[in-house]
Amino acid sequence: MVQSSSFHCKGNGITGWTVLLFIAGFFAGFFAGWIVFPKLLYSTKNQPIDFNHEMHMTIVSNGCESCHFFREDGTYSGVPKLAQCIDCHQEVQGDTEHEALFVDAYVSKGKEVPWLIYSRQPDCVFFSHAAHIKLAKMDCETCHGTIGRSAGLKPYEYNKITGYSRDIWG
Repeated sequence: MVQSSSFHCKGNGITGWTVLLFIAGFFAGFFAGWIVFPKLLYSTKNQPIDFNHEMHMTIVSNGCESCHFFREDGTYSGVPKLAQCIDCHQEVQGDTEHEALFVDAYVSKGKEVPWLIYSRQPDCVFFSHAAHIKLAKMDCETCHGTIGRSAGLKPYEYNKITGYSRDIWG
């Protein structure tokens, strides 16, 4: 039997350095995938104006459904149109700069606010709020959390490749 001089087998070849390198590589990969990659993949945009759900919830009589309602045909209204806001906001209410911007840039010009929709679904996806709210009797907070108690909007994070929101589930 001929032995090759280029290959010598001494034990299993696993040394402390090999294990240490494996662990270091694992943690470097974990760090890159969990921390660095999302920061490279996602960018942040701010909404055109800030919106105080908490303040509006103290004014409306029907909770979330006062602004986000089902139409006569059963479809869901989604984000309110400017026409729903005009009754209260023909003039600046309060003293926030976002309220002044809303009235000056949108209400006075009859222009819809170009909201960045966190939960916008791809065209190939149909989501029925009716199945969840009317049939399953779920509360809005089950999926949307405590948005009704928030004094401001969180930043809109979007995927640089697909353009979809990081918070696509709402």
